[in-house]
Amino acid sequence: MTHPVFDLVVIGSGPGGYVAAIRAVQLGMKTAIVERAELGGICLNWGCIPTKALLRCADVLRLTKDASHFGVKVTASTANVPAMVARSRAVAAQLNKGIDSLMKKNGITVLSGHARLEGKGSLKVTDKSGRATLVRAKNIILATGARARNLPGLEPDGKTIWTYRDALNPPSVPKRMVIVGAGAIGIEFASFYHAVGVEVIVVEMADRVLPLEDIDISTQMASSLSRDGITLYMATAVKGAVREGAGWQIELQGKTTSRIQADVVLVAAGIVGNVEDLGLEKTAIKIEKTHIVTDQFCQTQEPGIYAIGDVAGPPWLAHKASHEGVIC
Repeated sequence: MTHPVFDLVVIGSGPGGYVAAIRAVQLGMKTAIVERAELGGICLNWGCIPTKALLRCADVLRLTKDASHFGVKVTASTANVPAMVARSRAVAAQLNKGIDSLMKKNGITVLSGHARLEGKGSLKVTDKSGRATLVRAKNIILATGARARNLPGLEPDGKTIWTYRDALNPPSVPKRMVIVGAGAIGIEFASFYHAVGVEVIVVEMADRVLPLEDIDISTQMASSLSRDGITLYMATAVKGAVREGAGWQIELQGKTTSRIQADVVLVAAGIVGNVEDLGLEKTAIKIEKTHIVTDQFCQTQEPGIYAIGDVAGPPWLAHKASHEGVIC
């Protein structure tokens, strides 16, 4: 039985994967891309893009409240969060269609389903109905991305314990939110939800917000957040969480022990690479701290297999993933 043969198969269609596929076609390679969810990956559908769309809504809300400073009279301005979320999802959907058009324009074969390495340049793609297709590739790029890290005792339920996905499409708007993690994701949502009237508390184990950024940026951001009324607990760990009515009582351990209440807890305490069920055990590929180990050219320990983007480790940035795709 014959199987499709490609010069390159890219697993994952985020900003690393689709850029790599397009570049490969430009270089004359017969290319396919495998995606088990939406084209464009997390960044476009559930990350950078829809988050920025929400933050723009918050910017407009702030401007209308401060309109008098610009000589503009506004009688009233209130947040319509469902409408803001609808706009954010529409922006993501529009760009998702754009990626689909780019794939067609460049003659890239799109395979919908979950890919698993089968060894010797073969991989099996299983669609949602369970139908499997065997594909052969001279080269493979793993661009499977990452997902939110779960914390023991705060496993997401989509109701009162949220991940970034829930925060982007909330079932309701809480009165009080505790955000665990003061990295980029946590601070973005702290800014948005505070702008629409939610009381926001941020808890971070490091001694400053945005701990991966320059100290000057962290200091300025912390000052701005505190001035706006967002409560910050730095150098503080979540020691426990107990259901209390419809919400949670959170025990914090910093210089002292304290307890806070929340209607919703948003867990934004880092990410883990999507390395499971890819067939990596059939290869020489190495994993460190849930991320695939690569060299300066994104090559793994398995000849012909590369890894780019979030699954290959920090910095977890869209443009870093795209650059790695071009390198491959």
